[in-house]
Amino acid sequence: MNTMMLSLVGPGEMGVLLASRVKVLRLLKGWTRETMAKRAGVTAASLKRFEVSGKASLELVLKVGHALARLEEFGTLFQPPVAQSIEELEQRTANPTRKRGRI
Repeated sequence: MNTMMLSLVGPGEMGVLLASRVKVLRLLKGWTRETMAKRAGVTAASLKRFEVSGKASLELVLKVGHALARLEEFGTLFQPPVAQSIEELEQRTANPTRKRGRI
């Protein structure tokens, strides 16, 4: 069964939400933007753009996560769904994962 979860949060809103969380974590550490940018290896202007608009490259977000010692949290994203039955698990192991989509 293929179910798709509907989300009321779009990419733009999620970016703004993540950026506000980053700012809260930065301020909890007492860091200025400049300090955070140096620790992350990004420019202060790029960090400011992220915190204000929620727009950033994946690389910048990962570097910021690393500077905040939160990089491991990204490892849980995009995991395949857990098999719901032994039959489904056996089917997954019997059929190799496709390298290209069909549609």
